[in-house]
Amino acid sequence: MGFVNTALMKKALQVLDQKLTSKKQAEVQLLIGGGSAFALGYQIPLQTADVDAVLLKSKLSAAELDSFVKETARELSISSDWLNPHFATFMFCLPSDYGDRLHRVFQGKTLKAYVLSLTDLLIMKCFAGREKDMPHAKILIRKGADTAFAASHLQELIQKKIRGAKEALDFLNDAEEQIGV
Repeated sequence: MGFVNTALMKKALQVLDQKLTSKKQAEVQLLIGGGSAFALGYQIPLQTADVDAVLLKSKLSAAELDSFVKETARELSISSDWLNPHFATFMFCLPSDYGDRLHRVFQGKTLKAYVLSLTDLLIMKCFAGREKDMPHAKILIRKGADTAFAASHLQELIQKKIRGAKEALDFLNDAEEQIGV
């Protein structure tokens, strides 16, 4: 089952918040990336199968949160892994100050959710570097992602010999070239 619109993503976050609140959990903050960040944060309609998110701040462990995620899935008849932490694989490529650029997209009683900035999403898309990421990178650039900042950051990663940084910069350059930036 894929999320085809932001309404279902928001509903899932609302139900998750209700479940966390009813169990008197401490505040939980999620960082959302990927296609769900496009939709929730920037009204860019991308079809995505899940909400790519990791715990940003929480006294709950990921395993404890997962039980609430699965309860939410059962209630809404959606996939049990609707909240997927796998985008964390590429978080190593983000600038250390990415947290300064987060945008809150959901505020519940217990749950808060944030998305990465357009520029930080662009950096991650460049690192993913798949064919399907090119249209997304171009959308981010057109929406106002700071390509100069992204290129400078990628240059720093190349100097630090971070694997994949050169390819990410090439990907960014290709995206800019394709849209005439």
